[in-house]
Amino acid sequence: EVQLVESGGGLVQAGGSLRLSCATSGFILGDFVIAWFRQAPGKEREAIACISSAERSTYYRDSVKGRFTISSDNAKKTLYLQMSSLKPEDTAVYYCAAGVQDYPSDSGPPGYFCQELDYYGQGTQVTVSS
Repeated sequence: EVQLVESGGGLVQAGGSLRLSCATSGFILGDFVIAWFRQAPGKEREAIACISSAERSTYYRDSVKGRFTISSDNAKKTLYLQMSSLKPEDTAVYYCAAGVQDYPSDSGPPGYFCQELDYYGQGTQVTVSS
């Protein structure tokens, strides 16, 4: 059974940093696309950072590019999201996600390969105060 458990969310001032972690079980990290999504109040959930399983390439949504970094530690079976220069508009529930890669990472629009995945964690709240 695939399980994803996020931690590390909290309240931070604008300009600060946070690192989210996602403990995984039930699959091998390198076999699945792994990603971070977020959902702000009143908005749809969106993929913000992904690592493809086939090519090990990364995707970042423009709004987080240069500020957020996705990484994984296969030995610890853990996915990370390092967030810096946080802004109030980064306030959201953050989810880690995993799934089978159905498309090459260079097919379709950027990030197409990770827009919908099979498994999601329960989410962790990140609140950025101004």
